[in-house]
Amino acid sequence: MTRSPRSRAEHGAAVVDFVLVSLVLVPLVLGLVQVALVLHVRNTLTAAATEGARYAATVDRQPQDGVARTRQQIGDAIADRFAGQVSASDVTVDGVPAVEVRVHASIPPLGLWGPAVSFDVAGHAVREVARGTTPGAAP
Repeated sequence: MTRSPRSRAEHGAAVVDFVLVSLVLVPLVLGLVQVALVLHVRNTLTAAATEGARYAATVDRQPQDGVARTRQQIGDAIADRFAGQVSASDVTVDGVPAVEVRVHASIPPLGLWGPAVSFDVAGHAVREVARGTTPGAAP
């Protein structure tokens, strides 16, 4: 077995190359993971808010029932710490009675630096009306 002759100046060059490439690749990969995490949490919170609004919009439910359902959905899907700021209210959307569930959350940064990403999401659902009643009338 013969080894290719190397000069003394080339010893350790692979380690230096690895370090230089790592300095670029590691932050890039961590940034992509952070973006994926933020998008996953945002989409999960939006789905939970929409499900909570649908639940609260049924005939026999109140907006607070939607808050409880949204918190349960968030806790089951990701973590309870994202379910801290959930609110619901009866609203009117284009003249139609509806329920709106809002969730405010902050995603901590992946690394030790950088600000947290904070956002609000909302879910809406048209309020169901019992047969024989008028929309907007008190039950």
